Amino acid sequence: MENLLNVEAAARYLAISIAWLNKARSHGSGPRFSKIGSRVVYRRSDLDEFLERHARTSTSGAE
Repeated sequence: MENLLNVEAAARYLAISIAWLNKARSHGSGPRFSKIGSRVVYRRSDLDEFLERHARTSTSGAE
């Protein structure tokens, strides 16, 4: 079974703050997540996909 990461571990994995991850989740702009009861979890593959979608080669181009 794939590793499931809680919010704190996912934020560490992405090197972002927990607050940013929570805000992005509420706005729908963060990585995919699952709710199990009241618990929020992230699959490592979804975090990797999120990183890949946001990979850039320059800071000057439009997204």
